[in-house]
Amino acid sequence: MKIPSLSLARLTAIVIAAMLLLSVGIAYVGVSWYSSYLEEGIISSLPPNAAAAYKDMNAGIVPDTASLKELFDLINAMSEPADFQLYVAVLVCGLLSALMCSVIGFYLARRIAHPLEELTSAADGLKSGDFSVRVQASHSSTREISSLVETFNALATNLETMEERLRFNNMAVAHELRTPLTILRGSMQGMLDGVFPMERRTVSNLLLQVEGLSRLVDDLRTLSLAIGQKLVIDRNRLNAAELVEAVLASANPMLEASKLTVETQLQPAYASVDSQRVRQAILALLENACRYAASGGVLRCETETLPDKSVAIRVMDRGPGFPEDMEAIAVNPFWRGDPSRTRATGGTGLGLSVVQAIATAHGGHLTFSNRKDGGATVAIILPQNAEDKLQKVGTHAAMGYA
Repeated sequence: MKIPSLSLARLTAIVIAAMLLLSVGIAYVGVSWYSSYLEEGIISSLPPNAAAAYKDMNAGIVPDTASLKELFDLINAMSEPADFQLYVAVLVCGLLSALMCSVIGFYLARRIAHPLEELTSAADGLKSGDFSVRVQASHSSTREISSLVETFNALATNLETMEERLRFNNMAVAHELRTPLTILRGSMQGMLDGVFPMERRTVSNLLLQVEGLSRLVDDLRTLSLAIGQKLVIDRNRLNAAELVEAVLASANPMLEASKLTVETQLQPAYASVDSQRVRQAILALLENACRYAASGGVLRCETETLPDKSVAIRVMDRGPGFPEDMEAIAVNPFWRGDPSRTRATGGTGLGLSVVQAIATAHGGHLTFSNRKDGGATVAIILPQNAEDKLQKVGTHAAMGYA
């Protein structure tokens, strides 16, 4: 009865029209049959002369005057009760046709509403926290219901994925906090108990742990701002090459300590950006290079305007490069180049996620690739004019849920 290509509005119109035609047809057939039955009963009750006159009239023969008068008198006498019976027949046939159409219409309405009932039940399960619920789309569903089922299943899948990653992120945050907090608690307890001397070097080491915790909190705050779409506020049209030069100048001591030689190819590239956030992103890339690619000895920074008028900021190193499964970098906000997730090299594991959040908040994106001769390339792609673009980083992009 249903055709998948039909829309709900068109299907409803067709069903209503079919029910109206069916109702009229049933009433017409019933009344026609009862009229014939009533006519046969009247004819059978006529006297012989009147019956003969009626047959002559149907045959096209003019009956005699007396028989014709008798026929008309009988018909006039029986017309009122016959009309009443006919009115009753019309009413009964109309009620029967309406009842039959109501039953058929109720059945069709139930079939149309059944997927919506399944969706309501699944939505209740989703509300209670069961993100594994799905709705099977029927081949006979209308276009709108099929689209709604597909959208609901996609939403449930995204929520299930978000829950899994949120659970992982909570475990990762606990992992990141456990080590420095354990060191701080053990060292401070040892000092109070007199086991460890309260030396300047010990306090300096504890301060390093506090600084690591501060970096973790700052990174988490940056991602929280991205989730709330408040990461990029103050935009100005600036030259990306000048921003990179400023960051390289401020990070020069860190680069020298890592024994990295910096090469640059900074072409003028203008974009509407939040200078503070872009500098933060560039600095995060430089810090990652110092931690994981210092063995390469060379760091290259480039800026250019791409053919589509967007601006590219690239940081290229000669380190070990990225793993084959580069998707894990964008999906996992606590990804580390060190498979053991050791803190020996420092960092929170959130650096690339912060850079990705900043790029997405500008309406751009982050790209990863390995260089042919060894090393990695991370590029921040920013649109030239992003004033009219909404910040789409949200939970998905900031925490790797895209």
